[in-house]
Amino acid sequence: MDFGGGDEIRFERQGAAGIVTLTRPKALNAITHRMVLALTRALDEWQSDDAVSVVVVKAEGRAFSAGGDILRIYEAGKAGGFPVEFFADEYRLNAAIARFEKPYVSLIDGIVMGGGVGISVHGSHRLLTENAVFAMPEVGIGFFPDVGGSFFLPRLKNCFGSWLGLTGDRIRFGDALWSGIATHAVHSADLGAIVAALAETGDPDEVCERFAFEPPRETEDASLSSIGRHFSLESISDILVSLGQGREHGDEFAGKALATIRTRSPTSLHVAHRQILAGGMLSMDECMRMEFRILNRMLKGHDFYEGIRAVLIDKGSKPDWKPATIEEVGEAEIEAYFAPLGDSELAV
Repeated sequence: MDFGGGDEIRFERQGAAGIVTLTRPKALNAITHRMVLALTRALDEWQSDDAVSVVVVKAEGRAFSAGGDILRIYEAGKAGGFPVEFFADEYRLNAAIARFEKPYVSLIDGIVMGGGVGISVHGSHRLLTENAVFAMPEVGIGFFPDVGGSFFLPRLKNCFGSWLGLTGDRIRFGDALWSGIATHAVHSADLGAIVAALAETGDPDEVCERFAFEPPRETEDASLSSIGRHFSLESISDILVSLGQGREHGDEFAGKALATIRTRSPTSLHVAHRQILAGGMLSMDECMRMEFRILNRMLKGHDFYEGIRAVLIDKGSKPDWKPATIEEVGEAEIEAYFAPLGDSELAV
């Protein structure tokens, strides 16, 4: 089936299933504009196709998807061609997945970050294997947890979403299942059988009941308590003070989180904290419109390009954030990221 994705994404019909396979393993299945448009077309067609009972999304290689194709975005932005339309189409796709009326099953066997999260976490069934590694690391590159991060992060248990969004830390499938990112945990060795069963039955609930199991949570009780205590606070400044106090009282988890946050973009941290607080009270469509407002300002700012340079171009170098510290970021400056776009608002 050809929905225009070229050699980057493949579409097939197997029995009752419409199957999507990400086919850029050498690029860790980074999401491109062509992939976004092709998946959007496929979902539009399969939504009204009575022969398709379930959509299954999987990937080739060791990553489900490590995010968006960030280097292409960096190069376009540096050349002055801010790739707003890519993000507009990506955000519309994220919202379309959230409202998709048929079961949407993501089979996550490896790294899932950024844009890969956007095409998986909003579906009805999120199956993670023992190989899965989840993260939203955007604040480390001067960006923000987009692709619907505003919607799903504040809805995770125990302020887990605030911790993930502000640190960019990675978690595995036990934590993902416990917190609500995953709906089921399955064994990697069973994925082929799961796809076959979905194609045969079209019933993901029955298939998940057959193959799912409950792995132990990786994060210990003491660390969970620390996350809930520190990351529930209503400002970045309060979080930092609380983490510092925790470190002074021997809380190793708090000390590590504080050290990590201090390396992230101060502007991104303020934006991410505010969007997560706001997103808990917004619908998915409202979150995507808010993120599009932020995106338009981020692409014209400094930290995103500096973060990409330090992390991906001059690998391992220290980014020169501007402003340089969390304390230097002004409230009006952050407010501007959330201001309406007038006629340029995202139509979801």
